[in-house]
Amino acid sequence: MELARIAEAFAENFQSRGELGASLSVWADGAEAVSLAAGFGEKARRRPWTAATPVPFWSATKGLAAACALKALDAADLELDEAVAALWPGFATAGKAGITFAQVLSHSAGLPALDREVSMFDREGVVAALEAQAPLWEPGTAHGYHPRTFGFLLDEIVRRAAGVALGEYFRREFAAPLDLELWIGLPESEDGRVATLYPGKMSDPEGEAAFYRAFGDPGSLTRRAFGSPSGLAAISGMNAPEAWRAGWPAMGGVGTARGLAKFYAMLAAGGELGGQRFLPERLVARMRGPIAAGDDRVFLLPTAFSAGFMKDAPGSAKRLFGPSPSAFGHPGAGGSLAFADPERGLAFAYVMNQMNYGVLPGRRALGLVEAVYGGDFSNTP
Repeated sequence: MELARIAEAFAENFQSRGELGASLSVWADGAEAVSLAAGFGEKARRRPWTAATPVPFWSATKGLAAACALKALDAADLELDEAVAALWPGFATAGKAGITFAQVLSHSAGLPALDREVSMFDREGVVAALEAQAPLWEPGTAHGYHPRTFGFLLDEIVRRAAGVALGEYFRREFAAPLDLELWIGLPESEDGRVATLYPGKMSDPEGEAAFYRAFGDPGSLTRRAFGSPSGLAAISGMNAPEAWRAGWPAMGGVGTARGLAKFYAMLAAGGELGGQRFLPERLVARMRGPIAAGDDRVFLLPTAFSAGFMKDAPGSAKRLFGPSPSAFGHPGAGGSLAFADPERGLAFAYVMNQMNYGVLPGRRALGLVEAVYGGDFSNTP
């Protein structure tokens, strides 16, 4: 790992790619090997960005949520191939009796959108809508990204398996013992530290034209999925304390690159860090191996998912997670990215406040991944 190469790529993002504030943290064999931070917390440039600057990182929250669900189910002696209805009886209606935890975690349950109009801030209403919702395809026969419903599904599973909200479970089981500056439900005391998010400029990301055509069609599954449950229609909505406080497990995480990378360093080491075990190795193995792969009915491009984590899909034009086929993690809207590479004992996390315009991370994030690994592998199969 060449530190000069990584620092050069990080600086290039500020010089020519419109970076405002950003952090990069890379861990190797259980210790932080790279920590870079620069820029500002807002466009007025009042707050210098440091390694301790937290920022909302959208769907990069999904990996944290998946680890919580896996651990809670394991503690309740429930296998991933068991039916969700065994834990959540009300889920069995409308043709969902056979849906398994593995199908929910791998975005193949057929529940990316809701027919019932309900607000993201109405948790009980969303749960009722999920119970009433019929799958939009036969579960297990296809997959499609569940942008928002994924978090409500996992939260209800954790509540029923462990008796607490997923955000609290994450704090108790991972964030507090690992000393992570990561929150799924930000305490009010941290509000003043959070960087301001800014939307990306319109562009035409290579390979994503089908997604944007569908996103512009109010009747498409893609558009329905990204707006269901409703609310938070603009980027500015995630700059509001009530959004930070809501603790949405699909997209509401707030924290630092160091916190994300340390979490993934634990996963890269098989669920153990600093002599303390947080997850059994058999659960980490379920994070590594794909469950669903191929054409994604919501993203409209090839994707692959393990038990709650994204993997590089065969045929994908982008490799988000480096050259290792065992790597897994999750991107977030606008370009944030975090993952584990168990083969190399490596963990990577990048967060920023100036979002890029693209459904998947763009050159700012991928250039850093390539610099960490020492080469350009973005188009390798």
